[in-house]
Amino acid sequence: MDFEISPMRQSDLDGVMKIEKASFPTPWSRNAFLSEIYENSRACYLVARQNSKVIGYVGIWIILDEGHITNLAVHPDFRRRGVGEKLMRAIMDYARSKGAKRITLEVRVSNLGAQKLYEKLGFVSVGIRPGYYHDNGEDAMIMWKNEQPPRDRPVRDHHGRR
Repeated sequence: MDFEISPMRQSDLDGVMKIEKASFPTPWSRNAFLSEIYENSRACYLVARQNSKVIGYVGIWIILDEGHITNLAVHPDFRRRGVGEKLMRAIMDYARSKGAKRITLEVRVSNLGAQKLYEKLGFVSVGIRPGYYHDNGEDAMIMWKNEQPPRDRPVRDHHGRR
């Protein structure tokens, strides 16, 4: 599937809001996204676009040497096609470029598909936040990933092999 990933802009918010409302029982407001884009110096938000249509987005806060994924959503018509994974990989690359050594997120305990994606990307469950989601009191699984520093050249063994 062909799509591009780039920074979220105000002009993306109509598409973001459609995905937000289709994905979450308590969606963020347009103003919350505007605040994140323009007022939160710790935040970065990316969108996936196909033919200029927003099909997914992800956000992160960088605080000292840690990243906190704030949200990830993909339009229902484009799920299970690698959009979420590519968005996550792009935001993790951004976090590493800003010095993040660890990344964390919360995910609903019932969201097994998202948990599987995060595990594939190297996140591990480290605990539960009881009653974290206000809409229904569902628990959140806390997941962390330790980031490896980027390498400038391939690692070679003591025989000079890659």
